[in-house]
Amino acid sequence: MQSQYAVIMAGGSGTRFWPWSRKDNPKQLLKIVGQKSMLQHAFDRITPLFKPENILIITNILHKEKIQKQVPLIPPANIVAEPVGKDTAPCIGLAATIIHKKAPDSVMIVMTADHVIEPVSRFVKMAETAMNIVGKNNSLLTMGIRPTEPSVSYGYIHRGKRLLEENGFSVYEVESFREKPDKTTAQRFIDTGEYYWNGGVFVWQTARILECLTKYTPKLALGLQKISAALGTRSEWTTLEKEYKAFEKISIDYAVMEKAKDVVVIEVDFTWDDVGSWSALERWNKKDNLGNTVLGMHHGMDTNSCIIVNNEQHLIATIGVSDMVIVHTKDATLICHKQKAEQIKKLVEELKQADRQSYL
Repeated sequence: MQSQYAVIMAGGSGTRFWPWSRKDNPKQLLKIVGQKSMLQHAFDRITPLFKPENILIITNILHKEKIQKQVPLIPPANIVAEPVGKDTAPCIGLAATIIHKKAPDSVMIVMTADHVIEPVSRFVKMAETAMNIVGKNNSLLTMGIRPTEPSVSYGYIHRGKRLLEENGFSVYEVESFREKPDKTTAQRFIDTGEYYWNGGVFVWQTARILECLTKYTPKLALGLQKISAALGTRSEWTTLEKEYKAFEKISIDYAVMEKAKDVVVIEVDFTWDDVGSWSALERWNKKDNLGNTVLGMHHGMDTNSCIIVNNEQHLIATIGVSDMVIVHTKDATLICHKQKAEQIKKLVEELKQADRQSYL
C-alpha cells in the first residue's frame, strides 16, 4: 500500500491582519477562530487520517520554534524551515522532495494553515477519497469549492466533463484556471454552474509532482535535486539556503497546474473560508447585540457593527463609531473603516518604505 503524507504550508506573513499579525507571529499562529490557532485547527483537521510522523509543516525559519510549541506532537524534524518565502511551488517542491526520499511510492495532500473548514468530518472524507483516487490514477487533483457568492477575492476553476463519483464526491476534468475576476465575470461564472472557487488543497503522488516540476520548472527541479542529495548531511541547511535564494518566486498554479495534463477537480460541499481579511472575524466569532465583534477589553457607547481586537491589558473605549476596524497591540494601533480594510496590505508596504520595519 502507498504511504500517505499530509503537508501543511504555514509560511505566510498575513499582512492583511496587521498589526495583530506580524513577521514573527503571523496569522496562522493567531487565535482568530475560537481558542486554538489557525495552525492548530489545521493540524486537528487531519489527525484522524495521519499519524504525526506523516505530517510535515513547511514554514519560515522565523516561525519554527513557535510552531513546535503550538503542535508538540509533530516530530521536530517534520517542521521544515524555508530560508526565505518563495511562494507555493518551491514550498511544495521541497515537501515532495523530502517525502519522496523517505517513501518513493507515496501520495501527499497539501493544504494551507489558515483556512476554516466545517464540518471537519466531511473534509476528512474528501481527503481520504481524493488520496484513494490519486493513488489509482496518478492524476493531479485540486479541490473546488462550490461558490456561495460572486467573490472577486478567489481564483476560479472551470470544470469539464465528469469523470467519476466516489463516496458522494464528483470528480471532473479541469478545463482551465481563471484569475480573480471582476464582479460581473464572477457572476457569469456562477450562473453557468461550471465554476468553483480554487480552494488551495492539492493531492498527488510525490513522484508525479516532481516529474511535473522537472518538466515545467527545470531550474527549480535542479535545485530540489541538489537539496535532496544534501538531506541528512552536514550541508543540508547551507544547500537549502543557497538553492532557495536562486529560486523564482512562483505559485504551484502558475508553475504546474495551469500547464499540466490530467488535472482533475473534486467538488466539495463543506463550508470553506480562507480567512483572508478582518471581515472573517465577524463570520467566525460571536457578535454583541449591536453587531460588534470584540476580542479583548472594550467598552462602547453608541458603537455599532465594529471589529475590535485588543490583545493587551488595555481598555479600548469608543463613542459614536460604526463599521470600523480597531486593532490595538503593544506597539501599534490600527483604526480604519471596514470598507477600506483591503488597503491594509498597501499600508504595510508603505510602512516598509518608511523604514518602520520594527512595527511589521
